[in-house]
Amino acid sequence: MSLSRKRKKELHKLQKQAENLWETQQVLVGEAATVAREAGRQLGHYSREHVAPQVQAGYEKYAAPYVEKGVKVGRQVVGDTLIPAAGAVVGSALSVWDAANDTRSRLASGRGLSMPDSKKYAKKADKYSRDASRFLSAKLDRAAPQKKAMGAGGVIAIILGVAAAVGVLYAAWQTLRADDELWVADDPLRAPDA
Repeated sequence: MSLSRKRKKELHKLQKQAENLWETQQVLVGEAATVAREAGRQLGHYSREHVAPQVQAGYEKYAAPYVEKGVKVGRQVVGDTLIPAAGAVVGSALSVWDAANDTRSRLASGRGLSMPDSKKYAKKADKYSRDASRFLSAKLDRAAPQKKAMGAGGVIAIILGVAAAVGVLYAAWQTLRADDELWVADDPLRAPDA
């Protein structure tokens, strides 16, 4: 199938227009990439210079005291309550172990088993359990922290953090949004040599 000379001219003209459009789009994409890189760099600068110090100051002012207080209470509970209680349990287990070893050695030497005085051991067990209960309840009463509700400072810190995040997102959106006026080329581009 052969094309007429007029159709060939129209097709050639259309091909040149398409090449011009393609070249213009390549330049536009290159410029858009440059603008996007610069916007990312500026956003990084803004974040380092404005957002990060505000977040750090808000943390130090509002959250750090609560974190330090929680760490202090945690250390106190572990040091004053859990470790002594674990020590008492380990001590009791070791005393049972010693009693078992003593009984085994008496059996091995041929002295046999003697019936223990159950009243004496019952009194001792009652005394030890009362003392341990008093000791642990006193430690737990001192170590139990009272819960406090979030104060106005915490609410304000959360609101400021959300507002800062929204501000950064808005600035990024304004920077990266597509305005028709920003993307119009000032000079017409010439077609590449084909």
